[in-house]
Amino acid sequence: MSNSPSAASSFSDVSLIGAGIMSGTLGTLLKELAPHKTVSVFEKLSAVGLESSNEWHNAGTGHAALCELNYTALQTNGEIETERALKIFEDFQLSLQLWSYLVETGKIGHPQAFIRPIPHISFVQGETDVAFLKKRYHALVQHHFFASMQFSQAPGQLAQWMPLMMADRSVNQPVAASYMAEGTDVNFGALTRKLFAYLASQVVELNLNCQVSDLVRLPNGEWELSVVDASNRLRKHRSKFVFIGCGGGSLHLLQKSGIAEAKSIGGFPVSGLFMVCNNPQVIAQHHAKVYGKAKVGAPPMSVPHLDSRFINGKQTLLFGPFAGFTTKFLKQGSHFDLITSIRPANFSSVMIAGVKNLPLANYLVKQAMLTKEQRMAELREFMPNAKSEDWDLLVAGQRVQVIRQNDMRFGTEVIHAQDGSLAVLLGASPGASTSVKAMLDVVRCCFADELPEWQAKLEQMMPSFDKALRHEPELYTQLKARFASSLKIHFN
Repeated sequence: MSNSPSAASSFSDVSLIGAGIMSGTLGTLLKELAPHKTVSVFEKLSAVGLESSNEWHNAGTGHAALCELNYTALQTNGEIETERALKIFEDFQLSLQLWSYLVETGKIGHPQAFIRPIPHISFVQGETDVAFLKKRYHALVQHHFFASMQFSQAPGQLAQWMPLMMADRSVNQPVAASYMAEGTDVNFGALTRKLFAYLASQVVELNLNCQVSDLVRLPNGEWELSVVDASNRLRKHRSKFVFIGCGGGSLHLLQKSGIAEAKSIGGFPVSGLFMVCNNPQVIAQHHAKVYGKAKVGAPPMSVPHLDSRFINGKQTLLFGPFAGFTTKFLKQGSHFDLITSIRPANFSSVMIAGVKNLPLANYLVKQAMLTKEQRMAELREFMPNAKSEDWDLLVAGQRVQVIRQNDMRFGTEVIHAQDGSLAVLLGASPGASTSVKAMLDVVRCCFADELPEWQAKLEQMMPSFDKALRHEPELYTQLKARFASSLKIHFN
């Protein structure tokens, strides 16, 4: 393939590959910061937000470390590690600030369509885990982020917080819960659609049914994308900056870019399944996101939760996740995704990580073979009187865990070319909830020269930008009032 620009190629300053929450967020930031920049989006599917950002494909918890116990590990010295929880909470506040700004300025409307207040609860059983949760509560409640957290072992109080889970529960072992009224449910599919509707009003070119099959660096420093449309016609498109944000499809394009930073990176796919309640009477009895504790030996992604969700304006109820094994990197991907991602440069890293994670592979295979009744048995640990006929199985989205330096990473990572001309987002949880922080990292790394002139605008949009909100209790109080006003997040 020639490295000279194609005569018939089109051009934009910025190309975003994948029309999910990450590209929607980055496109929005860039249009606010530099309206003169031309932006093109390329999406393989027929609409935006159909893969990992879709509301049926992600947990949508509004991850803020309020109830996710895997973000507060018990250390060998017996203390609770709170740094990761503080960071994730802080990162989520940036998301809330940008969304507030967009609503306040009329760029997106009707926030109730994508965010609603809902309590976040941590629930544990057994003396050991009750002691852990109590210790976690005492470690977190001292900080202004978590000052409103409550803890209880009293059955009456627990029944008020989660009546569906306490009904018909055996009293043979102790149970406990921590409760945060200030949680949210976020519909990232709806938010993604709103962001791209705004981008369309800003003359951003949205190319649907267009798959980027290759990209090469040109001698002048630009990137040339090979784009195949629904009629299988090939065209070329050039850009100064490319962001690869197509979920599980990102790794293959990163490898094709040839940047040095991509050489040893691999990926391992994990599919997710949920049980979905089909009984409106049951759904109406639960109004919370309740997270449990992963069983000993289970990976972080397996933390069970009983989730109230709002989808298409209706309340729904999901339990999971159950993991599954697949070689696809996308729900609408290829069974050859995993094998074709293994290259000479990452072979040893992938193989070593594979050997290290044989228990994970074994866990995934076992999860994939579970019957419905076996899944119901796990649900009944949360909801003792759950009836099989009230629940159906839903296949959710794909996650690709990053393999780097011989290890599997359970998180989200931004990788960028040294010169800032290309960036990619890889990984999973906390994912969409911290999309604004992730895309601000892209802005910092890839538009460093322009950052000084954008500073004031960034602070206008997100007052805690470049501040440690954990050390700013007064600012945090002001922001909460702002969210209540603009996003209609009123907590009981």
